[in-house]
Amino acid sequence: MERTLCIIKPDAVKENHIGDIIHIIEREGFLIGAMEMLQLTKQQAENFYAIHKERPFFQSLVQYMTSGPVVVLALFRENAVTHWRNVIGSTNPMEADYGTIRRMFGKSIEANAVHGSDSIENGEKETDFFFKGTYLLR
Repeated sequence: MERTLCIIKPDAVKENHIGDIIHIIEREGFLIGAMEMLQLTKQQAENFYAIHKERPFFQSLVQYMTSGPVVVLALFRENAVTHWRNVIGSTNPMEADYGTIRRMFGKSIEANAVHGSDSIENGEKETDFFFKGTYLLR
């Protein structure tokens, strides 16, 4: 079984879409191995998004991701990374397919409701960032 990370971003938390998104996660056959609501610190956000440090949007991303609570989930299933990427849709909600999470709940490229790991390796690395050794599923 693969794992991938879902972050329900501040915009979707503020708009009360946590339950809607979890319903989709379960409907799509994912098992939730760990879940927590938290407020990211600036240091956590900078460390998590360090791969983007040299990009012009980095500071804006950090500021946005620390602007309110998020819900982080470790999701498990076969083909988890690819399936989750298909469920969430394109980064730009206006370009995302109808029926995807970002199309339904996203507001902009940055405030696009959810994060999803982009590779199997990053799925493991990102879930470990938040939940190392605490998964209920393996």
